[in-house]
Amino acid sequence: MKTFIKTLVLPTLFMVAVSTQVSAQTRRNTTTTTVKSKVNTKRIASTKVTYKTPKKKVVSVRNVPNKTIINHKGQNYYYANNQYYTQSRGRYIVIAPKVGFRIKVLPTNYRRVHFNNHNYFNVNGIFYIQINNEYEVVDPEVGTVVYELPEDYEKVVIDGQNYYEYANILYEKVQVDGTRAYEVVGIIDMQ
Repeated sequence: MKTFIKTLVLPTLFMVAVSTQVSAQTRRNTTTTTVKSKVNTKRIASTKVTYKTPKKKVVSVRNVPNKTIINHKGQNYYYANNQYYTQSRGRYIVIAPKVGFRIKVLPTNYRRVHFNNHNYFNVNGIFYIQINNEYEVVDPEVGTVVYELPEDYEKVVIDGQNYYEYANILYEKVQVDGTRAYEVVGIIDMQ
């Protein structure tokens, strides 16, 4: 899998990145316009993913004190204690916000992640980019590196290889300058 990524995926990503930069430079002379570049992701069908722990224990709480309610596409998210919750059967369950979800202020525990001319803000395994005065949840590009995963990540197996998953983002453990890190290798495509 590593050889496949190094020989086929990385050169392809490089070529796409170069062409994206060229097209972004040609549009620069226009008036103030936000140009969204296509994020380079590798989609993996959820049917190919085997979780090492077949059933994850769902933790719920009865009350979320001092919560802020954020509505996104008809779904209420409840934010408190640096986590997002959804309500189900009178209880609150921790969830990851979906791609496209926007907030006006980042939680205080964010970390900046710079990769391939993108500035991501990573908060508990969720990646945001800044768009005007808001922050939008996005899928990170393949190759993005973080130095720690959220506590409730899961170990998964795909084609005999071990990976880590959180919020449908797949990571592989790597070494960066002698330090353990986790590189994004794909996104689980939920069908």
